[in-house]
Amino acid sequence: MYPFHKTIATFECEVITKKFHLVGQSITTNYPGGFPDAAIKVQTEFESRRDEIKNVVNKEILYSPHMCNEIFATYFACLEVEEIEDVPEGMTGFTLPATKYAKISCSNNTIDEGYTKIFAWMDEKEYVQKWFHYSCPIEIYYLDENVDEEVAEILIPLE
Repeated sequence: MYPFHKTIATFECEVITKKFHLVGQSITTNYPGGFPDAAIKVQTEFESRRDEIKNVVNKEILYSPHMCNEIFATYFACLEVEEIEDVPEGMTGFTLPATKYAKISCSNNTIDEGYTKIFAWMDEKEYVQKWFHYSCPIEIYYLDENVDEEVAEILIPLE
């Protein structure tokens, strides 16, 4: 199991394997027109409900798995839990099985650059993104009050 630690946004890439048990809220909207507003909305709404979730690993780490095509996207705001139980009303609990991911460290302000760099690195290493089959990309935010820039990570599932 890979331990997630808050690190400086270095744009360094690596491959990790991780399984996630997540509980949170989601929003579905038109893509790309609904973004990033929809993501910000679900994350903001979720922030006030984090204390309702049981068995939380770390309530200061926000996980945002997402799925999209050229028409619409579903974006989640979640916390990782040890075990899924008593999912609060209006939320969803789910497990993403152990998956190999390409990972990059960036920040909430450099997430677009992070995506550009991770896909360039994947092309260079000849890694292929895994689409849908029990996996999805995940954005991870290390919440830090009273700062404008927070450490973030992007995970892209690999074949």
